[in-house]
Amino acid sequence: MSNSIEGHRFATWLLAAGLLALTGCGITAPRGNDGFADLSSLGMSDTDRVISLSIGPTLLRFAASHMDDDETEVKDLLRSLDGVRIRVYEVNGDSRRVAGRMDRMSGELQADGWEPVMLIRQENEQAHMLLRMVDDRICGMTVLVLDGETEAVVINLMGEISPEHFGDVMVALDMDAGGVDKVEVAAEAGPGSRG
Repeated sequence: MSNSIEGHRFATWLLAAGLLALTGCGITAPRGNDGFADLSSLGMSDTDRVISLSIGPTLLRFAASHMDDDETEVKDLLRSLDGVRIRVYEVNGDSRRVAGRMDRMSGELQADGWEPVMLIRQENEQAHMLLRMVDDRICGMTVLVLDGETEAVVINLMGEISPEHFGDVMVALDMDAGGVDKVEVAAEAGPGSRG
């Protein structure tokens, strides 16, 4: 019996070591990337997280290599990204508190150097888009969306992103983010400017 227990312990240790090795091999989104967003929670009392994904460059390149040839723009976008993090929440409490937390999350990102480029508010819905700029290039994008009283979505993309790819980002992630695909960033806007 003790041999069986030792065997299970060894298998568990081996699995844990393998998972740790995978996190360093581009399977999950890299925390040290310039485009990584430090995201707080939308509130456990008002939401249930139903999806949480962290995808690194290895899986993104793999996905790009298995796309149809007629989807070259999306393939190029996936190849340019270093990581994607997606959180989807079911709102099961006070959506106004969730909206307030989303506003605070946007404010915290701005205090950390993220630039707001879009804010949409309509009744119970809101969408924020923020960019991380380093040396006049976009190295990260974070989108926060509250869809009425039912769902909230948080997306963080890491890697070089061209403004013309914003719509492709949403298509690649299969996310409806309330008009994000129609956003254009003014070419002359400086780092400190507000729209």
